[in-house]
Amino acid sequence: MNTTQLRKLGVPDACLNAAIQAIQTAISSGAYKGRDVKARLKQIVAAPADYAHDPHFGRFAAQLVGLAERKPREPISYQTWGDDIEAGCHVQMKQACALPMAVGAALMPDAHVGYGLPIGGVLALDNAVVPYAVGVDIACRMKLSVLDLPVEQLEQRPQLLETALHKCTRFGIGAEHVRPQDHPVLDENWSITRITREHKDKARRQLGTSGSGNHFVEFGVLSVPADDAQLGLPAGEYVALLSHSGSRGAGAAVCDVYSRVARTKLPAEFAEIGRLAWLSLDDEAGQEYWAAMNLMGDYAAANHAVIHRLVAEFLGAEIVAGVENHHNFAWKERHGGKEVIVHRKGATPAGDGVLGVIPGSMSAPAFVVRGKGNPASLDSASHGAGRRMSRTAARSQFRFNAVQKELAHAGIRVLSAGADEVPGVYKDIHAVMAAQTDLVEEIARFQPRIVKMSDDPRAED
Repeated sequence: MNTTQLRKLGVPDACLNAAIQAIQTAISSGAYKGRDVKARLKQIVAAPADYAHDPHFGRFAAQLVGLAERKPREPISYQTWGDDIEAGCHVQMKQACALPMAVGAALMPDAHVGYGLPIGGVLALDNAVVPYAVGVDIACRMKLSVLDLPVEQLEQRPQLLETALHKCTRFGIGAEHVRPQDHPVLDENWSITRITREHKDKARRQLGTSGSGNHFVEFGVLSVPADDAQLGLPAGEYVALLSHSGSRGAGAAVCDVYSRVARTKLPAEFAEIGRLAWLSLDDEAGQEYWAAMNLMGDYAAANHAVIHRLVAEFLGAEIVAGVENHHNFAWKERHGGKEVIVHRKGATPAGDGVLGVIPGSMSAPAFVVRGKGNPASLDSASHGAGRRMSRTAARSQFRFNAVQKELAHAGIRVLSAGADEVPGVYKDIHAVMAAQTDLVEEIARFQPRIVKMSDDPRAED
């Protein structure tokens, strides 16, 4: 079993090595077969004290017991939306909620196990920031642009739209434009930290690219059921461009450097929390990370702006409306009458009246939503459908070419992608949306028609 599978069973990060060693010992002794191990691990996680003297799993069970006894405080409570949630998500949320500065938390219906904080986790801290609760892909975000093109072009001239995606987008780890693009974000102060200064040239080369993993650029039909002044569109159907990507290599470097700094500052009693290591915003390192994170937010927004500009210019089209939002970020917000740092790791801001985009999959619709400002969710909603299957499992179960043909019969052209991103790896977006009607209202729906993703088997989302 790998670490992802163990996390899904509820094994805390601090006990992963002990679990792996116990599995190897149990199987090599002949006492267990592989299929029996999963059941035993579930039993041990549920009641570790009962297995403290087990000849194979005793050390692992004892470590679980010790971890529970060392908790410095009772975790704060959090509300969960949806019921299709892995046990490992709740283990990660409870550990995050036990941080000494935790003041609020919530778990969205698309949640699945991540690193430190689960994807779909929302965490409010008092004057502190956790780099891994923001995520490796800082400011991963959505951008939807409505183009002044007739909807009929999606059927009558699909090759033109396909060519626009082929020529104007770049995918894959390390992807760059042959001719670097320009944007005012490059004129900002990249010397605010050493790591941003050292990565400015890479950021310039990668500006306007999308990376790998679950990132995409796609054309589709935006259906607006009623006139919406805030969206700026009358009821009708429109050609829209939707993109999903973040801050690329520069953002990953910022996360890596400052998460390692945070770990060096952990008090001894919190040594086991690993990727939940925090930085105080009163400290120099915390201030540096905050500045770098916000610069990466501007850079990620510029990435999308360049992609949409290039595509629109190639088509000779104008952008007449749009919606965009981060969903891997930390914000200074007021909740309960106090300023706190709200981490949304795979969660969409959904304050009262705030617009956002929640995608489904390459075949399922995305939703333009208006937030309802629910305080229980810290003004948050899901960031998508959420994975229900690991990438390894997806590659063993699906063949991209076969899925591509099936989607083509359904009128969806997928130009490139990997088997780990086909629709079957995701939860039902309609069920996810139904679970959060108290968080957002749907105001428009986007149906993908021409999709481009990375076919790089390595993932960086």
